[in-house]
Parts: sequence; C-alpha cells; structure tokens
Amino acid sequence: MMLDPLAERYLSHLRVEGGLSVNTVEAYRRDLSKFHSYLHRTGVAPIGALSQKTLTGFLRSLHEARLSRASSLRCLSAIRGWLRFLTRERMIEVNPTVGLAPISRGVRLPKTLSQHDVTSLLDLAPVSTPEDLRDRAMVELLYATGLRVSELVMAEIAQANLDVGYLRVTGKGAKQRLVPMGEGARQLLQQYVEEARPRLLKKRASRYLFVSRRGGPLTRQAFWKLLQRRARRAGMTRVISPHMLRHSFATHLLEGGADLRSVQVMLGHANIATTQIYTHIERGRLKRVHDKYFPRVGLRGGKKT
Repeated sequence: MMLDPLAERYLSHLRVEGGLSVNTVEAYRRDLSKFHSYLHRTGVAPIGALSQKTLTGFLRSLHEARLSRASSLRCLSAIRGWLRFLTRERMIEVNPTVGLAPISRGVRLPKTLSQHDVTSLLDLAPVSTPEDLRDRAMVELLYATGLRVSELVMAEIAQANLDVGYLRVTGKGAKQRLVPMGEGARQLLQQYVEEARPRLLKKRASRYLFVSRRGGPLTRQAFWKLLQRRARRAGMTRVISPHMLRHSFATHLLEGGADLRSVQVMLGHANIATTQIYTHIERGRLKRVHDKYFPRVGLRGGKKT
C-alpha cells in the first residue's frame, strides 16, 4: 500500500541527509509498509493515536506471521526511527516506542565455508571467456576482502588501487574504508581490468569495476546466480550465498590469528560488538593454545607427565 506523506518525508530524509543507500531506504520502506498495513487492518487512527499497545500488537502479528527475529528487529528499528523523526519535527508530542520492551536478539552463528570449500570454489579451471575472468575476479575479491555483495557490484574502477592492492569501499551510511585485497586477488583483478573488461565494454565508458556486456554494473541477483553456478561446478551441493564468503573471510582471518579490531575495520562494522559474533570460531584454537602452553596441562598427582 502507499505510504502516507509523513513516511515518505522520513524516507527522503534518510536518503538525502542520512546518506543511506537506496537498498537500505527500500528496506525501511518495506518495513514501514508492513506497519501501515497493520494499522489499516486494525482500524487504528493516524499517527496521534499510536500507543505502546498498538506497537506491541504489531510485533505480535509479526511473530504470528513467523517473521524472523532479525526481520522483526529491523521493522521495529524502522518504526523507532520514523517516530523519533516525527517527534523532532513536532508532528507528535510523545514517542510511543520510548520504554517499549526490546526484542531479544538471540545468537545466530554465521554460516561459513571451510577453507577446503573456498579453495575448490576459487580454483575452478578457467574458461576462455571475458565473463569467466570477470566472475573469477569477483569471487576471489569477495573472499579476499569480505565485502558486502552490494559493495562488490557497485565498486567503481577509480576505487581500485592495483599498484598497491587496496580497494576503497563505500559502505553503509556512505562511510568509506580502505580494504587490502592480497596479491592473488590483485593479480586476478588486474588481469580482468586489462583483458576482459575492455572486451565486455567494447569501447564504451563505465565507471563501474565489474560490468556486463551491456556496459552496466552486475546486479546482486546476477552475482548470486553466477556464484551458484560456480559452486555447482566445484561439486558443492549446499546452497551458498555471497554473505557466506564474507563470513568465511572474517572467520578464517580470526582462525589465522588476526585481531578482532582489524577484522572489524576491514568488514566496515561500526560497532565491534557486531564483529564479536565471529569469535565462536576461536574456541577450538584457544583450547589448543591453552593445552600447548599452560604449564599445568598434563599434570597428574602433582607431577607433570
């Protein structure tokens, strides 16, 4: 259903002043649409009549619709932001989300690939087409940098420093960060830029790093599909997603001994608490370190065995 003018005004504020990406703003639009549909179904009067009881009923309806905890949290976040905006603009006097009981986040461990699976995916035999070289470079770069898929497909040629091996990334909230890509990804990306990209563009100009034969950037959906094709070629039976490569990047770095703060910076997390979800993988490594170096490991009856 159509959003009311106040909601559209808030979304415009997020896009223009908040600097949020088009994808993020559209996600907020969908969440606010769910809320407006609920208000319409339940016959709740416009903004001034909103109460905590209304919000609690909406959250209950999301639960009954079996919406995931993460999606419910995002819905509530969108509504909180909208109502804060209306309070600042003096459209409402009281923000009914103040004091509202929070939704428990729970703990959901990220799905990752083993290093063996990643190697199988990256080491596929090359095919003599510019698309194959592009696809190999994209998958290699995604794993080497831990980019979000939106950051990968919207990366611009000017953001890649192939002499040094860094990529300047524009992430959530239009925040920029420098991410090292490693020598293997740098070489493959340079080969793509020099050989495959000109063949795909056919003398046309494009600011985007990864392009289709039409000259535009690949969509997230197109990358998802090519990733599935390459996974099948690698003999992988499970369905994998671009975000699993991002999770694998972070997990494998921590397994190799990287510190959490460095991983946070490379992933572009605003809060290190977001990055801490990956520390579950350190348990096994820490246990091995403890067993190896703790002086009383192996002691029985007061004597070291």
